[in-house]
Formats: sequence, structure tokens, C-alpha cells
Amino acid sequence: MARHNREGSGTDQRGVRYRIGYQPDWLRQIKVTRVLENGRQSTKTLFRNPGDREQPPGSHVRTRITTVDRKLQIEIDLDDPNGVVKRIVVEAEVPGRPGVDRVQFTIDELDRTAD
Repeated sequence: MARHNREGSGTDQRGVRYRIGYQPDWLRQIKVTRVLENGRQSTKTLFRNPGDREQPPGSHVRTRITTVDRKLQIEIDLDDPNGVVKRIVVEAEVPGRPGVDRVQFTIDELDRTAD
């Protein structure tokens, strides 16, 4: 049985602060990608799991990414009974700024071969 979710935080390229809810035995890191004002695309590690896997992850994976100042709230709830999911990519528009401000989150799992 997997451990309960943990909480963490990170800041993106524009200084926006995010709260992260994650499963410590599944999540390795979350990267955030966005287009900057000059038109270039930038990717930054938003959060990296500070711990190591203590036990095999469960078949149910949940990750939450929220920010108060931009009113962005995302929760991914995934059933992966065979442990085949390696990466989840989510692209979202910031509320109140449709077509103007998009952000992409790449959620990577810990290496399952370490079990």
C-alpha cells in the first residue's frame, strides 16, 4: 500500500508560486513550460521529490497542482494497475486569460525498476 500524499511547492518562470500535492513513491518531478513575453519557450523544474522510494507505488496515482494568485487548480487522478504510466502532460489556460497565458506541466514518475 502506497504512502499518503505529501505537500511541496515551487515557483515558475514568472515568479508564480504553486502548491504541489504528490504521492512520494510515484512522483519524481514536475516541470513547467510556458511561452515567455519575448516569444521563446521556457521549461523549468517546478518541483522535485526530495525523498526516495520507500515502497512500491500503489495502482492509483493522484497529483494536485494549485496556485492561489492565478486561480489555477488541477488534480490528476489516474488508475494505473499495471504500472505502465511514465509521464503525464497537462496543458492549461490560466483563468481570466484565455488564449493569452498557457502553461504546460510535465509530471514524471520515479524509476520503477528501482523496486
